[in-house]
Amino acid sequence: MSEERRSEMSDEPDRVAWVLVERGWKVVDAQGAKVGKVDEVLADEQTDIFHGLIVNGEEIDADRIGEIREGEIRLL
Repeated sequence: MSEERRSEMSDEPDRVAWVLVERGWKVVDAQGAKVGKVDEVLADEQTDIFHGLIVNGEEIDADRIGEIREGEIRLL
């Protein structure tokens, strides 16, 4: 089954690029438990480099982020 077809059948929001992440998006751990909300996106938009997020005052490096879906960030 194609990725597109699986996405149509899923109730999960679509994956999105880091540039769409906004303050207030929910952040969950790998098991889906809520960690907090995005305070700030750490990135260099001019060079299109995503460094990570600030969540509840803690810096989370980009390499700890597993998926970005509309309204939700899932950590590894």
